[in-house]
Amino acid sequence: MGKKIIVGITGASGVIYAQRLLHYLEESSEVEIVNLVITSAGATVIREELELKLSGVRESDAELLLGRATSKLKHFPVKDIGASIASGSYPVDAMVIIPCSVNTLGILAAGIVRDLVHRAADVTLKENRKLIVVPRETPLNRIHIENMLRLQQAGAIIIPAMPAFYHHPKTILDLVDHFVFRVMDHLGVTHSEDTAWQGRS
Repeated sequence: MGKKIIVGITGASGVIYAQRLLHYLEESSEVEIVNLVITSAGATVIREELELKLSGVRESDAELLLGRATSKLKHFPVKDIGASIASGSYPVDAMVIIPCSVNTLGILAAGIVRDLVHRAADVTLKENRKLIVVPRETPLNRIHIENMLRLQQAGAIIIPAMPAFYHHPKTILDLVDHFVFRVMDHLGVTHSEDTAWQGRS
């Protein structure tokens, strides 16, 4: 059996990270199912940044975001609180919220559940499964930092959207993909790129 992963997209800039992550997860032979949830604000950012006519509620949104047909991606409307991923009895290997808005960050840190992204993340934490949160905001105020600390103390992995440069990127996509590969490292999904710093020889 392959991995089952939840991907949440919320209303922060940087939805290209989510799009590229979905691309590589869909391609991976190690991943069986990708459960996708997009908040209404996330859909708005996708429309603005990627210029895709996404509704945020249609099943076809997953294929629109991916750019091709897929049998691996399953899209859940954000208000579908009765979805399978809302229950701890539904087995998943990990969840990643990419990008994660500071609004979502604060809601999760407070243990509040208002939609399926919040519920799936809350379930992931309570079942001691891997939750990766990719905040995209700058500058950060004290509340943001304290919320990240609180989530980390609850068991989440905080990976701010900070691209690296040691791999000598030539394009924006080089920057995006290298960061996505680092997220995949933490998801436990292998990829073709060498993301480890080898040190000076």
